[in-house]
Parts: sequence; C-alpha cells; structure tokens
Amino acid sequence: MTRFALRRLAPLAGALVVACSDVDPAGIDPGDIDPDDVATDLDRVLRALLATHGFTGRIESTLEARLGRRLVVGPNRRGPRNQRRSPMVINTAFYPTLMWNSRFHARSGDPFDNRAGFVFPEPEGLSLSNQPHLLTAQAFIPPTERVEAAGFHFPGDNDDIRSEVLRRLNNSVGYRLLFARVFRDIRNGKPITFDHFARAIAEFEFTQTYADAPIDRYARGMKHALTHQEKLGAILFFGRARCVECHAVSGKSNEMFSDFREHVAGIPQIAPSFGNVDFDGPAANEDFGLEQITGSTTDRYAFRTSPLRNVALQPAFMHNGAFVRLEDAIRHHLDAVRGSETYTTAHLPADLRGPTGPSEPVLERLDPLLREPAQLTTDEFDALVAFVRDGLLDPDARPHRLQRLIPEELPSGRQGLVFERRK
Repeated sequence: MTRFALRRLAPLAGALVVACSDVDPAGIDPGDIDPDDVATDLDRVLRALLATHGFTGRIESTLEARLGRRLVVGPNRRGPRNQRRSPMVINTAFYPTLMWNSRFHARSGDPFDNRAGFVFPEPEGLSLSNQPHLLTAQAFIPPTERVEAAGFHFPGDNDDIRSEVLRRLNNSVGYRLLFARVFRDIRNGKPITFDHFARAIAEFEFTQTYADAPIDRYARGMKHALTHQEKLGAILFFGRARCVECHAVSGKSNEMFSDFREHVAGIPQIAPSFGNVDFDGPAANEDFGLEQITGSTTDRYAFRTSPLRNVALQPAFMHNGAFVRLEDAIRHHLDAVRGSETYTTAHLPADLRGPTGPSEPVLERLDPLLREPAQLTTDEFDALVAFVRDGLLDPDARPHRLQRLIPEELPSGRQGLVFERRK
C-alpha cells in the first residue's frame, strides 16, 4: 500500500496548485515523503485542497436555519419512456436549478431566496415567485406535466388540472384529516389549496437531505472517515482529473458537487423504440437539451451538471441514462471523444438498444473542459471511482432505509405504486 501511494503521489504533486497556511501541495517532492508517514502527507494535501474550495462538510446542518422552518415513480412503471432519466429527489433543497435543462431556477442562484424570482416555462413564468423556496414553487408543476405524468388525458389548462387535484384531495376524508393536522385553517374548515399541497410536497423533500458522507466527516476533522484509496481519489478529483471544475463545491454550489450550469459533455444520443416525446433533429433521434428552453442553437446538447452526492445509488447515469455503470460514466468524462467513439448500447434495456443518434455534431460543441483527456493509470482510475462511489455516499441514503418511506396504504384508498426494491 505504501508503494502504491508513493507512485500515485509522484505525478499528482506537480499538478496541484493550492494555497494553505501549512502546506503547498504543488511544492511536494516525492523524495520528501516519508514512506512510514504517507497517510499524513495525503491528509495534508487533501485538507489543503478542501480548504481552497471552501468545503466544510457541514452543509446538511444549515438546512433548517436557512429555511427558517417556514411522488416519485418506481422503475417498474409500465408505459412509454420519457425523454430523460429522472433526477434524484435527494438533496434538492440545496439546488438553485432543477431539471436537466434547468428550466426551473432561482434567479438569485439561491433556492432559499425568492427576491429575484423563480423562473418557470410559460404559462407560469415568474408567477410562482411568492413561494418561500424553489421546491415549494416547483411542486405546482408536476401534476400539469402531461408528458412526465404519462397515461392520463384531461381537458383544460394547467389551472384546470390543479383544480381537479384539489377537488380529489378535498373529497378525501383521509387526506383532509392529514392536512388538518398540519394546517390550522384546514382544521377550522377551510379547503385544501395548492399552496398547502406545494408546502406539503416541499416539506417532504426537505427531509430527504443526505449530505453526511465520508468526505463531509473527513472535512469536519474525522481523519479516518475516508480510506487510503478514497483519499487518493479525492486528491485526483480536486486536482489533476479536474472533476471539480464542473462538479463544484464552492459558493452557490452548496457543496453539492455541481456548478449547476449547462455543459456539452459529449453524451451519446439514445432514443427509445417506444416513447411519449418527439425527439429533436432530422431523424428524430437527438435531444437538444438547453436549446429547447432558450431557443438558441448555441445551447444545443447542453445539460446541467449532475450533482454527485449519493450518485452510487443511481441505476443509470447522464441525462438519458446512457450508462448503467458508474465506472463507464466516469471513464467517458475522462476522455469524452474516445468514449463517444467506442460507445455501445449493449448494457441498456432492450428498447434502448437501437441505433444511436449522430455523435459528430455533439462532439463539435464539446465543452472545452472536456476536450483534453485526463490520463490516469488503472490504480488512479480505481481510486477516483472509489471516492465518487463511496466517499460521496451518505449511508443513511441507502435503499434499505429509503424503502421505509413507502406507505403501505394511501389515504384515498387507491392502490399505491409498485416499487422495485434494492438492497
């Protein structure tokens, strides 16, 4: 293990440029590293990198103070596929933009601050800016998304759909009792409104904050929270592999490992054989991403950087689920051009194994940050994967804990959804 660590530190040392009161990693010479004290040197380098990026490991503890205390479908659903992979609900309380094309976002860059307005596509626009948090505003939208809530036909506009949701809630004795426990005006006989509905959904999402991973505990001073391999992976992540340039932790990223900006990452274009969305492009096998919102061709193929906390829980990766193994997703990011050229759909579900869309126009717009491949040895790659997979995973977010949230019965008496359970 000591020889492994020394080999890995040698190429890392010259590439790290950070400032810290007690160590400059760029100035470390492998010859100066004590073979009997490699772990200490790793810790000094990693602590310096975390300090440079302002990473505290304490973001989870800020939620209640910042709030001021003011239904996800399982993979066994039957029906046509949507255009994109569903993002995780976990930690969305800290996200300043929501959805893969950032079509819901806080103008201030802070989901807790509505003073500059919350932006949604028309017809909502800025009309939900009176809500106290971006998630509360966002809760007005899902019932009206006919594509995402596939399988229903209802005449009328978005307000008509919301009115029908409220009619059903108010006609349910079970739901009225539950809402009355929380909202005094309902307890006094007032009807459930969509403000009540949105606050209830958002409050549940606020409870789904899982940001106490090994990297957080390490940043708070628990030296052994990360394994030796995970520390090496973290140094690569924040250093030579340059992952942190998009998967940021500083400032408005809220330590979520995303800059919450849109980039063209050269993701292969896949389209289902049976879907409920018309894809873009002359052959209807492309997803133009952010361009669908802005109307600007310069935004074509751009998608929001995926936050990486608890990413090991995902069954698929990228906006379209093009990869089903974390290792493959990371390998693509390290060399997007080669990843696109060698991509295969062989590991995907049968209805996604058809011909892929064109790759040339995507690679022509590839983000400059991804144009130069990051050369890692096999051991370095394994260390980087270990950090992303295990170092960013809050153990409380593991499936056996989250499955306890699935209700055994619904207040309406209707049959609940069937979820695929994972260990």
